[in-house]
Amino acid sequence: MLNQPQTPDRIAELLVHVGRMSGSGDAGSELTAAQWTCLRFFARSNSSTRTPSAFASFHATTRGTASQIIKSLESRGLVTRTRSRRDRRSMCFDLTARGQAMLGQDPLRDLIGVINDLGTAERERFLTTLSRLASAVAMQRNVPSFGSCQDCGHFGTSGDTAYCACMAAELMPEDIAKLCASFTPALGAPSKGERNGAS
Repeated sequence: MLNQPQTPDRIAELLVHVGRMSGSGDAGSELTAAQWTCLRFFARSNSSTRTPSAFASFHATTRGTASQIIKSLESRGLVTRTRSRRDRRSMCFDLTARGQAMLGQDPLRDLIGVINDLGTAERERFLTTLSRLASAVAMQRNVPSFGSCQDCGHFGTSGDTAYCACMAAELMPEDIAKLCASFTPALGAPSKGERNGAS
């Protein structure tokens, strides 16, 4: 049997296929794929990123479409809005207890389980590769790149305190691993996996 080359187009097609297969859910799913994406996004994002405009950028859609998706989650009692503490003109969205419970039915749970079965080093390498791909595509298309504070060029520490140079603010410990719309890849900086000695 001939070895098939691991061509970029095959890898890209597999990434898209796995994403569609894993994100589609069951026929009886209560939410659409876009609603699931929004629910996950608000669950994984820091407080300054849980906004309609940030979700629109992340989901590669218009602000109007993003707002409709968010409203549909609000009407189901899965998310709630509050005024942003940083900018009183902006709205911030949080998952309700019902929204948190809904994540237990997330169609991505099968894929998460498969990824969890990989070894720690393989997961770290995979995360590093996917993060680089996401940042490179975002740069080519001149759209925002999303990532966590711990892997961001704006991230810094002073003693026991972590801070964001972009926001000129201290970071809460629980926000360090969350998604941020102000993310900028740290050029030349090792990934979390590389820092932890994964090879």
